[in-house]
Amino acid sequence: MRVKSSLSEIDAQIEKLRERKKLLMVKAGERFARAAAKAGLVEMEIPDEELDTICEEIAARFRKGSKGKGTAGPSAPSADRSGTRPLGTAAKSHHE
Repeated sequence: MRVKSSLSEIDAQIEKLRERKKLLMVKAGERFARAAAKAGLVEMEIPDEELDTICEEIAARFRKGSKGKGTAGPSAPSADRSGTRPLGTAAKSHHE
């Protein structure tokens, strides 16, 4: 028979899980920061709203692929919402 956990034990478990979640979030953030730096995105002036849209489109692409045979394979660049340039290409900055 299983012994009931006390509230303090449950609180301690919750705190450990919060710390673990925090660590995983930091590691995921570092992973994406490395990928962005490697791709040269760090040097581009991409508005936050556009960057959010691009990331949402990438996530949707990989969510679709995960239902089948793993991750999505390479695909042709899609246009941004304005349809003026391929996904992932930065707008020219004011300094160029």
